[in-house]
Amino acid sequence: MQRDQLADFLRRRREAIPPAEVGIAEGPRRRTTGLRREEVAMLAGVSVDYVVRLEQGRSSQPSPQLLGALARALRLSDDERDHLFHLAGHRPPLADGAARLARAGLMRMLDLLGDTPAMVLSDLGEVLAQNRMGILLAGDHSGFTGYRRYTAYRWFTDPAARTVHPPEEREHYARSIVADLRAAAGRRSGDPTVTGLVDRLRAASADFRRLWAEYEVAVRRADRKTVLHPRVGRLAMDCETLVTPDLGQQLLVLTPADAETRERLDLLRVLGVEEFPTDEFPTEEFPTEPTEEFPTEEAGPGER
Repeated sequence: MQRDQLADFLRRRREAIPPAEVGIAEGPRRRTTGLRREEVAMLAGVSVDYVVRLEQGRSSQPSPQLLGALARALRLSDDERDHLFHLAGHRPPLADGAARLARAGLMRMLDLLGDTPAMVLSDLGEVLAQNRMGILLAGDHSGFTGYRRYTAYRWFTDPAARTVHPPEEREHYARSIVADLRAAAGRRSGDPTVTGLVDRLRAASADFRRLWAEYEVAVRRADRKTVLHPRVGRLAMDCETLVTPDLGQQLLVLTPADAETRERLDLLRVLGVEEFPTDEFPTEEFPTEPTEEFPTEEAGPGER
């Protein structure tokens, strides 16, 4: 770990980011160039004291998870993120695993969407980042571990994951998930991450085996779905998916399909975040990608 260089790099990147780029109003009395340390701490979900110690070269070695959070908070490019990992004494995520960190450009778009629910997904459906309204609509996805990170795995192995959609839409949704996973498997032929997920699903779910055998292939780009929200009720949402050129990540944007849904989303925005069990409201609309260290499917403490 190169503490002094890490400290200098983090400090300079913090000072280089205009607050408006991450949705923070500058204000007339602002003296700090770029972001304040407490703002970086808030965006990364760490303590201000830890950010101070990092920038002063006094911290312990940060974990890869923390480095990923800092990379997102500081809007680092892929090259800058890899440099951050090297300075901290860790190997950067490999090309495949790197997709588990939302790209800086998509993070900026996520910030700009403001009160529109949106999230960044990997090509296998793991939620990599959410804006505030995305969390209010779908719950916080940051705590999933193991295979439960993947929409497809939760949908076919956890009955609670299906209750977020009305019964009449569940077959359509299941087919959409499987067709999208089949498209990803085709692009990533021989990838152990994908084959491991598919093998686990085939062993765990008769419904998945049935749909997988039908060999439907379709990348999800636009759809309309009904969300049964535990706090504001039935929501009709239009879903638009913007994909990166390599199809490795997606920006999913959800907008109200009718006036009633718009009113209910406004109510949800006012209510803000309250604690509610995510087991009762799992998010299942979104596919992703695994890494090497898969815990077993039981290894999902704090799972949402």
